[in-house]
Amino acid sequence: MINGRKWQCDDLLATIHAAGKGGLLLQEPEPRALLVQPVEQEEIVARKELFEEVSAITAAVSMPLAVAFLAVEDWNKELSPWQAPAVFGKQDFGAGAEETLKSIEAIEAILPALKSHCALAEDAPVVLGGYSLAALFSLWSAYESTSFDAIAAASPSVWFPGWLDYAKAHEPKAGIIYLSLGDREDKTRNPIMRTVSTCIEEQHALLQDAGIKTTLTWNPGNHFQHPEQRCAKGFTWCLEQLFR
Repeated sequence: MINGRKWQCDDLLATIHAAGKGGLLLQEPEPRALLVQPVEQEEIVARKELFEEVSAITAAVSMPLAVAFLAVEDWNKELSPWQAPAVFGKQDFGAGAEETLKSIEAIEAILPALKSHCALAEDAPVVLGGYSLAALFSLWSAYESTSFDAIAAASPSVWFPGWLDYAKAHEPKAGIIYLSLGDREDKTRNPIMRTVSTCIEEQHALLQDAGIKTTLTWNPGNHFQHPEQRCAKGFTWCLEQLFR
């Protein structure tokens, strides 16, 4: 039970994600929308933070939902749209986002299987979202795929080398995009990370110019504060736009 509502909890490795990396599926009877979020494998194991996120969403949204958390084993590789040198730490960014996106949207792979398993209508909206690099992956997917009706990008890594050049050269395919950032995320010694506030404002302006229904929310704190609540706010806003 979450917020007095009954949910079914399934291990995606056993039920849907046969190709591999596992995940967690939470669903209510007769869901009207599907939320999809890449998360680290450790979060799937712990579950507590994911349940807290779903609780925050259901506290604000009354409609029944299905929420799929997809496990990511190599964060920097699987969610990066192209290769880039390390910005912090020693691990470079890979170029695995295209493969990750294909695995999510491919016929007889995750999205169609999830819709079938949850008995979702064929035209039920799908919202892709995430936090940090998973938010950048979600934002990139908005430009690359027509599979998602809305994008919830909470604290996206829009400082990523070459990202704004890419965004300027492409048109989003999703019509609803949520952006957020912590108001202290640019308070860092890292020169690239210090540009994040300027980058998110430029990204928001690009979406507005493209006629996308969008918003930019500023949250108190730095990058590491309240990620579950920030993701919940993003998904909630997207659902409100979809079901007005």
